[in-house]
Parts: sequence; structure tokens; C-alpha cells
Amino acid sequence: MARHENLSVVLYEKNDLRLEKRPILEPGPNEVLLKMHSVGICGSDIHFWQNGRIGDFILRKPMVLGHEASGTVFKVGAGVQHLKPGDRVAIEPGVPRENDEHCRTGRYNLSPSIFFSATPPDDGQLCQYNLHNANFCYKLPESVSFEEGALIEPLSVAIHACRRGGVTIGSKVFILGAGTIGLVNLLVCKAMGASQIMICDLSLNRLKKAKQMGANFTFAVDKNTSAKELSQKVKEALGGAMPDISIECTGAELCIQAGIHATKSGGVMVMVGLGKPFANIPMLEVGIREIDIRGVFRYCNTQTNSTFQTTIKKDKSNRDTGTPSPEEWRHKKTAVAG
Repeated sequence: MARHENLSVVLYEKNDLRLEKRPILEPGPNEVLLKMHSVGICGSDIHFWQNGRIGDFILRKPMVLGHEASGTVFKVGAGVQHLKPGDRVAIEPGVPRENDEHCRTGRYNLSPSIFFSATPPDDGQLCQYNLHNANFCYKLPESVSFEEGALIEPLSVAIHACRRGGVTIGSKVFILGAGTIGLVNLLVCKAMGASQIMICDLSLNRLKKAKQMGANFTFAVDKNTSAKELSQKVKEALGGAMPDISIECTGAELCIQAGIHATKSGGVMVMVGLGKPFANIPMLEVGIREIDIRGVFRYCNTQTNSTFQTTIKKDKSNRDTGTPSPEEWRHKKTAVAG
């Protein structure tokens, strides 16, 4: 391996980001060595760079960034049967370290000891070569590009969120925030059969993109908009009805409040966005109207579904006017940056 370099993006501390060469390690049992191809930049990568921490996840030693990734299998370790050198794969960054109660019930994302790429103290994938557990690498169909393969990771967040909310055929869904995660939630809601999808944001450019991607109603929010005003707009758009499910993707207190006000009695409020540790919310309304508030932490058991949905999207995109084209999906993050 001496002739290969492993240039890596390493965060040493807050605002101290460096490019450095790291050793290329040999894969152990049930591991693969990957030659990385595409790695997305997540909001968490930026947050660690600018703040050195997210909640209780604190950077205490140098860490390679990046967890939205795809690549090619370069070498396989002992016991790996389902992958071979040359296979193109998407990478699930969360790998359980032990078979605890959460893993045994299928919710391994909640395991406190889980390895997760680019979350302290675990290194990420923004490098040229990376070791990973072979069971958490998934073959990409030929119809799915490396770039789309990397975006399967944020798509997984949306699949998990929509599952937590119970999105199904005929659901009316209100999505708060039209950034990357809000837009992939929009795509997954459509795929799961939601009949009415509403979305709000501060950015008119993001709302324009949301409309192109199939949102039925979009709502522009400004600093003077109140939570009740926003919820009333949603109700009026639905002809007096209220969403079955609200999916909060910003972490902003106003959006949390608006989502609760907007959701129908007996409905579900899904919390995806990460904001301040504490927020003022209308708890009396939550109790009186029996609104279920459900948290979302990363995802679990989604990657196969994500690859499938991405493949189906590419097969149908040239026929279904409400679905983005492959080029739009590939450059989704660029499109919402403005």
C-alpha cells in the first residue's frame, strides 16, 4: 500500500481543520477497505468545525469528518462473502459495537456505544481510503451514481422520520423547513403515498425547489410570522382540515410551536431538527389534543429501502412530472444552499 496516499480532512479543534496524510490500514475480519469516491458535507460536520461539539458529543482529539459517503471496495478482510474488490457501495455510518437491548430490538441507532462516523471519538470518511464494517456497506445498482449513493445517508434520515410519524397512503403531512432534510422528507412522503404535503421555510428559493419536487402547498415564513399564524395558513390551505403528521426539520422554537398548533388532535409531531437543548412549547395543547411527539435520532434499518427508493426514482423520473430528474436529485444540496 506504500504507493497509495490517504489524504484526509481532519478536525483538530474548533475552527482548526487540516489536510493530512493518514496511514492506510489493512481490513480485519468482516471489514472492507474502501476507496472513497463521494462524501457529502452534513450540517453536523460544519457544526463540529465551528463549535467543536454537538450537545454531549465533544471533540477531544483529532477526527476525520464526513459520514455521507460512497466508494469502491478495494480489499476485503477475512469472512467477507457478499462483497469483492471493485464493488460500488453506499456506506451506513452507524455500526453497533455490542449486542445490547437496543440492538436486540432492532433499534441499534439508540445504542450508547454505537460507532458512528465523524461523531467523536469516531473518525469519518472524508478521506481517500477508509475501513468499514462490511455488513454496513451496500452494493449500488448500476443505475445509481456514486453521488446519489452518498445521498442515501440523508435519505435514510427521512425514511426513519416518516416511519416514526406513520406516513402512509392518504396522509396529510406538514414539513417545517425546506433544507436538505426537509426536501428528502418531502420525497419520502410522496413515495409512501401522502396525499397532501405542505412545507414552510424562510427561503423562497428553497420553497420554489420544494414546489418543483411535488409539494402541494408552500408557506413563506419571516421573522414576524407567529406560530399560530403559520398553523392557521396550513389549516386554510387544507380547507379547514389539519395535517395528520407534522415533521419538524429546523430545530427552531417557532417551528416546533407551529407544528404542534397545526397538527390535528390525535396526530403526530416528529422532531428531526436539532436546535437548542430547551424550547418553550404549548404543552397544554399537546395534552388536551393528545398529540404524540416522537423524536428522531439518525436512523436504523433503512439503507436497503433507501437504495431501492433511489433506484425506483431513477426509473420513473423521466415519466412522473412530480418527481425530480436524476440531475436535480444529484445536485440537491447545491440547489438548496441558496
